[in-house]
Amino acid sequence: MGFLELSDGEWEFISPLLPPKVGLVDSGADDRRIINGILYVLVTGC
Repeated sequence: MGFLELSDGEWEFISPLLPPKVGLVDSGADDRRIINGILYVLVTGC
């Protein structure tokens, strides 16, 4: 089973469930990339 990144429709469903970014400091991390990374590890088992 290969890994597929989140589609735009899946991301539209997930993004409202994430907590809002607080404060003026931007971590520089893209939430979508982080979620894709987590799913990659879960699917591939690496």
